[in-house]
Amino acid sequence: MKTYLIDDDTLSIYLTEQLLRAEGFSTSISTFHSAAQALGRLVQDTEGTPPQVVFLDLNMPLMNGWQFLDALQPYESRLQGRCHIYILTSSLALTDLEKSREYNLVSGLIHKPIDTEEIRAIQAELTDEDDEYAEAAD
Repeated sequence: MKTYLIDDDTLSIYLTEQLLRAEGFSTSISTFHSAAQALGRLVQDTEGTPPQVVFLDLNMPLMNGWQFLDALQPYESRLQGRCHIYILTSSLALTDLEKSREYNLVSGLIHKPIDTEEIRAIQAELTDEDDEYAEAAD
């Protein structure tokens, strides 16, 4: 599974990446300290194979997570069902959860630090979704 991890905090990236690897979550993890850099790569990937999962921090300089999601709007139809974005945030604001529901590409909001149970729940969701697509194709 191709995964993007977008966060400006080096320690957070390190811990999340180690946990994803320990859980066998992904065969390919690309990390980005800049949402703008990740956006450029993701837009290129819409033509080929986009990441199946993106873990996105909200509070970053220059381009925050909300701005990243807004910039993805023109590509939504190409990414829908192929790319699942999970917001990773240290914020406990209820408004963030409510706002995240306005974006079709956002599959969930997770409070940092992500833990093993949350990773396994995401894996289960994606496996169930893959099974449903396979059944529909038969």
